[in-house]
Amino acid sequence: MATYRSASTLLSADGTKTHGTAALFTEPAHKDGTQPWAGDFRVANGAGKVPKNAVGRTFALELPDGSTGKVVVQSVKNGKGGVTLALMGEDAPPF
Repeated sequence: MATYRSASTLLSADGTKTHGTAALFTEPAHKDGTQPWAGDFRVANGAGKVPKNAVGRTFALELPDGSTGKVVVQSVKNGKGGVTLALMGEDAPPF
């Protein structure tokens, strides 16, 4: 179950914005104290196209309160519900 779910924006290095909904969760902390996090990003209908060759690329995920976190796209799935990107957090969770 997600520990955070809200409208969010995926920002590419060139400034392109993709709007959608993020469902994010944290995992138990590592021995060094870092807390890994991951989740899904569902692209909003009419939000434009998913960034080309997104898998393996790093993006900024911006939450409604203005906080951001670095994410790497793990996979892209096209389904009945639209396009969903699987994300892996790169730094501290922004939520």
